[in-house]
Amino acid sequence: MKKSLLMVVIASLAIISCTKSENNADISSATATESASGGQEAVVDEDSAPTIVKLASGNKDLSTLVTAVQAAELTTSLSNAGPFTVFAPTNAAFEKLPAGTVDDLLKPENKGKLTDILGHHTYVGVIKTEQMADGQNLGMVDGKNITIKMVNGKPTVNGTVNIIASVPASNGMVYVVDGVILP
Repeated sequence: MKKSLLMVVIASLAIISCTKSENNADISSATATESASGGQEAVVDEDSAPTIVKLASGNKDLSTLVTAVQAAELTTSLSNAGPFTVFAPTNAAFEKLPAGTVDDLLKPENKGKLTDILGHHTYVGVIKTEQMADGQNLGMVDGKNITIKMVNGKPTVNGTVNIIASVPASNGMVYVVDGVILP
């Protein structure tokens, strides 16, 4: 009896070991494919909820933001698991800046400035609309704060930038805003 029980245990361990090796091979293969093809943002997944980057890339009104994220080389960061809350200015919001500002920020020598501005639009964590409160400070990626202010019962950023839409992403939340939030 002990001998047959021992044989069953050994056979079970052998099967489990083989299964784990096959799964590890699949994971290694997927990781190698991901790395070779451009990182997590290059993974094609039509079934899961889109990441923040994929949401923005699929919205023509956010094309200036997408160009800025690419110029600052933040595509991979904002495609990672997060969670993040991103206040995403529309193209019209960028157009409110002084003429030439966006073109100047997109130059390689101004990558640091651009990264700071984009960091001022990104919070690590998810803040849902119902969690926003008047006077609430959020520490942004750039190390500075923004303040949520309630105006006519609706949350705004610093009392001047309106949230015009909120869209959940697989790695956080996107708030489409009508202004660029300058540090």
